[in-house]
Amino acid sequence: MNNKSILITGAASGIGRETALFFAQKGWFVGIFDVNDAGLKTLASEIGSANCFSGIMDVADPESVKTGMDAFAVKTGGRMDVLLNNAGILKFGLFENVDLCDHLKIVDVNIKGCLSCIYHGLPYLKKTPGARIINLSSISSLYGVPELSVYSATKHALSAMTEALDIELEPYGIKVCDIKPPYVRTPMLAPGKDVKSMKVIRYLGGQIKPEKIAATIWKAAHGNRLHWNIGLTSLMIFQFWMLPFTRRLSLKTLTMPKILKKESL
Repeated sequence: MNNKSILITGAASGIGRETALFFAQKGWFVGIFDVNDAGLKTLASEIGSANCFSGIMDVADPESVKTGMDAFAVKTGGRMDVLLNNAGILKFGLFENVDLCDHLKIVDVNIKGCLSCIYHGLPYLKKTPGARIINLSSISSLYGVPELSVYSATKHALSAMTEALDIELEPYGIKVCDIKPPYVRTPMLAPGKDVKSMKVIRYLGGQIKPEKIAATIWKAAHGNRLHWNIGLTSLMIFQFWMLPFTRRLSLKTLTMPKILKKESL
């Protein structure tokens, strides 16, 4: 296969879906993986069987990841130009009000899942000149967000892993970067529509459409930045750099009064 190829996790909806369509339109062969079989079938029919390969992959299961990676590599002759670690989940709520199993699942998908994908994809990335690993981080990685504490922790960890691997994998010619969007208008945000602490943040950052993120991922696949900060994320980074003492105050002002009001009801 001469076409460049990208493997996308969490491809059935939201950012993953729009990225798959974007890259396919650019002539890339697209690997689309998710646990949502119906969503994958719909997306595959839109892209066309000649231009994509779809498969069920649970990133929280290392064996499922390996099976998917190996199957994709068979289709591309071992080529993997870009690995996009997009699969992710969150659960809104105060830490004590979220079940432990949900906290652990967020860790399993958001950080362990990315780790497994990189580990099993690395043999193919190393064989592909100019390969890229692109991780979907978040504005939540900048400072821990109340009612999204574990989600924020996983995104912070993912950014740290991105920075370390960008150094480690440089001798192989592999560039590693992450995308840090504010909250994007995707189905993943829907459960938080009534979470009072998130209303201001969603108002400021939740208007971005997944198509914009897909366009940024395209740039990342061809660029050399380590962190791709989008919209409100860039503004917050500048604020934290200029006025570092405002980091905690800003998040507390946006969230805690609303949390306290909710708890008093």
